[in-house]
Amino acid sequence: MNLFYICIIVSSFSFLFYGISYFITPNMKNEFKRFKLEKLGLLTIILEIIGALGLLIGLWYLPLLLLSSGGLALLMFLGLIVRIKLKDSLWISLPALFYMCLNAYILFEAIKMI
Repeated sequence: MNLFYICIIVSSFSFLFYGISYFITPNMKNEFKRFKLEKLGLLTIILEIIGALGLLIGLWYLPLLLLSSGGLALLMFLGLIVRIKLKDSLWISLPALFYMCLNAYILFEAIKMI
């Protein structure tokens, strides 16, 4: 298994775990309240779960991999913007930056496969 596939698996399972935690613990809902985006919390989580599943299915169907990785990179870019606007520290913003870069890498590598 090469780096590209490992990145897809890591990103997919991370987003699945993150999405499930929204429904299990109050921490995620509290974060959306802190962002003043509680009305978008459920939509964001659903998009993350769909994106995570899309990455996995995208291992066999390239167009879905392109769409999912691009969508997750965009979602994390927007999350990073929110954290910057809230003046969160780099340490707190690092996961959004990391997953934005990870999914951008997946997207660019997948584009090379076309």
